Amino acid sequence: MRWTVRPGDGHTVREVLSRAGADDDAVSDGRVFVGPRRVRGADEEVRAGDVVSVAARVASEVPPVTLLWNAGDFVAAEKPAGIPTIPDHAGSSHALLHGVARVLGVEPSGLHATSRLDRDVSGVVVFTLTKGAAERLARARAEGAYERRYVAVVARAPEPHDGTWDVPIGRARDPRLRMASGRDPVDARTRYQVVGRTPRGEAMLAVAPLTGRTHQIRVHSAHAGAPLLGDRAYGGPSRVTLATGRVLEPGRIALHAARVVVPGRDGSPVLVTSPIPTELRSLWSALGGDPAAWEVATSCALS
Repeated sequence: MRWTVRPGDGHTVREVLSRAGADDDAVSDGRVFVGPRRVRGADEEVRAGDVVSVAARVASEVPPVTLLWNAGDFVAAEKPAGIPTIPDHAGSSHALLHGVARVLGVEPSGLHATSRLDRDVSGVVVFTLTKGAAERLARARAEGAYERRYVAVVARAPEPHDGTWDVPIGRARDPRLRMASGRDPVDARTRYQVVGRTPRGEAMLAVAPLTGRTHQIRVHSAHAGAPLLGDRAYGGPSRVTLATGRVLEPGRIALHAARVVVPGRDGSPVLVTSPIPTELRSLWSALGGDPAAWEVATSCALS
């Protein structure tokens, strides 16, 4: 719902929502915005001409959260595909961040996601609980000591079969998307290697982003002519028809953050791994791929 504030509608978000007939929990759910800004309290002031939007309530909350590591000042959690890392326009209760906060018994405001996985991507997400941990991991990212390994299934193998994608990434016409060499481009570098192929020509990639741009792996792989299966936004097929006539529909993006290495309090590296989801293993096997490729993808060295 969108409502343009008119003279006489009121001076606070609460008054406007009441006039618009919005549900009472919209603000506490994090589903109310004035322009692009999320509303934190119903008493926030509005002016004539402001656009107040209210997203629909999501049907369910985040599924039970699995913690992969708990170091006290930071934790790593398993993110399934289908939920956002942090609150989005549909609110906060279904976001991984809030699920982790509930498990730890802390306020969501006390957690900071050091990286974000897109809604339809799965794998390891690291959250910090202290300022010191946040600063330590931020330094690690700047110094290249925050390592991330993704595994991807793409529609076709890129050429060459290994190397570094370094095309800058900028904004697309659609504000939700990014594109190679788009508007206001920024440096982006991604290492990759083909580790497996199917008889049909699909490929499995081991991927390590060296920078942290929005949709970086998705944009780089698509630009290289190897869009991710299930990634319709960037040209990836949403269904594959096998020679038998069987139709495969991934229902998610075929990208998984399989492991992360970050420095602990004493500076020693902490390795956190996330198992490959069953739906991705099944997809790869149905395409005729060798199951052994998963282990290669998660453990091989990328030069």
